[in-house]
Amino acid sequence: QVQLVESGGGSVQIGGSLRLSCAVSGIIDSNNCMAWFRQAPGKEREQVTIIETSGVELWYRDSVKGRFFTSQDYAKNTVFLQMNSLKPEDTAMYYCATTRHGCGSGFSVWGQGTQVTVSS
Repeated sequence: QVQLVESGGGSVQIGGSLRLSCAVSGIIDSNNCMAWFRQAPGKEREQVTIIETSGVELWYRDSVKGRFFTSQDYAKNTVFLQMNSLKPEDTAMYYCATTRHGCGSGFSVWGQGTQVTVSS
C-alpha cells in the first residue's frame, strides 16, 4: 500500500521560499508519475507540476515556471517542491499525488496536504 505524507508548509512573506516534502511509503513502479497540486479557498484544484518517478520533470504550470522546482531523495523516498519568490496567489493547500498503473492511469493516491500562506 502506498501512502504519501506532505510537510513543509507554513506562512511566509511575499518573495520568500518554502520547500515542501512528500514522503512516500510503499513501492511505486518506475513507469509512474507524481505530481503536486494545489487548491486555494473557493477555487478549483490545479496541477502545479508533474514528474516521472525516475525524476524527469515533465511539466510546470506557467505561473510557477522559473520559481518552483522539484527534486527527489531516493534514499529517503521523498519528493520535494522548492518554491521561491512566493506570491500571494501561491497561497493554497498543496497536495502530492501519484499514479499507480502508469502515468496515464490517473492520480489515485493522495497525501493529506500542507498549507502554504503567502502574505505581506
